[in-house]
Amino acid sequence: MAKPKCYYFLLFFIISCSAEKINLSPTGDTLLGNNSAYVPLEGQKNLVLYSSEITNLISSFPKFRNDAVNLEVKNLKSHLRDYVDAMKNFNQFETAKSYARFERSYKKLQKLRKFLNKDEDEVLNRYLVRIKINMNHLQTNLPKDSLSLP
Repeated sequence: MAKPKCYYFLLFFIISCSAEKINLSPTGDTLLGNNSAYVPLEGQKNLVLYSSEITNLISSFPKFRNDAVNLEVKNLKSHLRDYVDAMKNFNQFETAKSYARFERSYKKLQKLRKFLNKDEDEVLNRYLVRIKINMNHLQTNLPKDSLSLP
């Protein structure tokens, strides 16, 4: 008979110790200095979807015969990685800065396309269009108002 009482006491002790750290208050995280922005679940899903599509495009980008195009593609990849990282960290300043760099690199690649042969131009155009579409989707899904940031 003493054994079940011991188990109940031990169970009560474990539950009471683990229950001390639960905080169900929605303001508890902001008071503790949690640095994450609020993004609805559908928005988070879209951010993950479009950012993963961009990183897949970065990893599968082909090499071209023109060295200037390859150098600018390398810069574009770097700016896209910076953008995705800043977006995941909800750093609006870095996101805007890396997006501006991305646009500059994108425009340079559009000008350099005329130096490629027809097949390479079509491949580059296909990648650039897919990247631009995903970037536009990301821009529309990022939280813009001050209420979504801590």
